[in-house]
Amino acid sequence: MRIISGIHKGRTIIPDKKFSARPTTDFAKEGLFDILASRLDFENLKVLDLFSGTGGISYEFASRGCPLVHAVEQNPLHAAFISQTKEKLSLNTLKVFKADVFRFIESSRQQYNLIFADPPYDMERVPELPDLILNLPILELNGIFILEHSRNIHFLEHENLIDARHYGSVNFSFFKKV
Repeated sequence: MRIISGIHKGRTIIPDKKFSARPTTDFAKEGLFDILASRLDFENLKVLDLFSGTGGISYEFASRGCPLVHAVEQNPLHAAFISQTKEKLSLNTLKVFKADVFRFIESSRQQYNLIFADPPYDMERVPELPDLILNLPILELNGIFILEHSRNIHFLEHENLIDARHYGSVNFSFFKKV
């Protein structure tokens, strides 16, 4: 896994072999961040990365200059790895929370203008996530929610869907809170 752009562009990050997380592929991450770079100003983004896994998405946002990046990961090994990598790279705008995602989003008082979620593809609650996020005050009005999911799940009929992209087996659905 590598950081695509920003102050740590090209930096390779290698998680322990014990990791059970499935990192977003570099190919998919490049596509995602090309889309975001054309639509958003990273220097003004408050980002929440849910189901952070290896932290790859969080590192990318922090490397690109986002002033606030929060990573939520329940697995203690994964959360510790993200924290260690954050320190190693001096990513001072990144904060790691070892927590259950559902409890975190329901209790957080912080508002974000971009929320990214990469849950386990086989998690039963994946189809619920867009409505859950869009109906909580955690996402600002006009904020963007991006869900990474398998090709078996579709949101084409969702009223808040603004874009959908596919990169091999990686699918991103983009939703806007209006």
